[in-house]
Amino acid sequence: MAVAKVYDYLIIGAGMAGASLAYRLRDRGAVMVVERESQAGYHSSGRSAAMFMETYGTPAIRALTRASRRFFESPPDGFSDHPLLGDRGVVYIAHEGQQDLLAETMAQLQATGATIRAMTADDVVGRVPCVRREGLIGAIEEPDAKDIDVHALLQGFLRGARQAGVEFAYNATVQRAARQDDAWLVGLSNGATVAARNVVDAAGAWGEQVAGVFGVAPLGLQPKRRSAFTFKPDAADGQWADSDRWPAVVGVDESFYFKPDAGQFLGSPANADPVEPHDVVAEELDVAIGIDRICTATTLNIRRPSHTWAGLRSFLPDGDFAVGWDPDVSGFFWLVGQGGYGIQTAPGASLLAANLILGEPLDPSLQAENIDVSIVSPGRFRA
Repeated sequence: MAVAKVYDYLIIGAGMAGASLAYRLRDRGAVMVVERESQAGYHSSGRSAAMFMETYGTPAIRALTRASRRFFESPPDGFSDHPLLGDRGVVYIAHEGQQDLLAETMAQLQATGATIRAMTADDVVGRVPCVRREGLIGAIEEPDAKDIDVHALLQGFLRGARQAGVEFAYNATVQRAARQDDAWLVGLSNGATVAARNVVDAAGAWGEQVAGVFGVAPLGLQPKRRSAFTFKPDAADGQWADSDRWPAVVGVDESFYFKPDAGQFLGSPANADPVEPHDVVAEELDVAIGIDRICTATTLNIRRPSHTWAGLRSFLPDGDFAVGWDPDVSGFFWLVGQGGYGIQTAPGASLLAANLILGEPLDPSLQAENIDVSIVSPGRFRA
């Protein structure tokens, strides 16, 4: 089949992974991004309550997070008209019976090299006065954790890519693909056929469905639903005029979290329910569980959530990303498995992906963090 143009890179998925990689490749060849929804970041990226936390994730993920810090703190000129990070901090609270877990968590977080502080129960209540003192045994604070402006980050990547000539096709799913003359011919649901020398699978929860169209064997990607909700403090809670400056509060067993969010609070039961990829919504039971856990740990009175939603966080069996060429199928590059870390690692992970796609040495920012590409290689699942 004759096509008018052969792209160098066809990126499937316009979430944070696909958008950030399009930004990195914007001046390195002809790039097209295909997105199944009507807008970028519709599923996981657009529903994230992401924070920048250097203690979060596996060692490889934490290294990519550290490699991303400079971009977040000093993005390129014109990338965003306001800061990408805002002060927040995180406090992990523990109750009676969780002494061992608190000690184990403290040791794990200290091993990351991030700034970590132990807090007494009185310290916690002084910092976040809505936390119940009864049964509280202490906490761990990560003071340097930051809020991420997810919308500004995603739009900065998209705007930079578009301005450099990257093309985007929305409402288009991949339906068929064949390798011909060192290029892929990809048939889309909108009737178009796209030719590209290389394909990047950045399709998030749909990553293995996309791979199957290209005849690529699965890696074991599992989407997991996380529910979240926002709520306004009850009128009786108005005594806390400075609540917008409170840190995020997380159960040390990761059974819930809440944090200030644009004049409200954002909460979650921190669930991770395995599901098939689909347009998820929050389960009423999940929201009720999250509200109960927050109300048990605090004096916040949550009458009803103002908004509920859910997102898909997709994990590979060992918890690390897949960033690299498929070892068995030519011209197919994986960029999946970001789990709950895809936003805070986006600058570093996209730079790593671009270096590998272009066959370049790793950027100095990645080398400085001793990034080991074998840990994220898709080939580790084909041994």
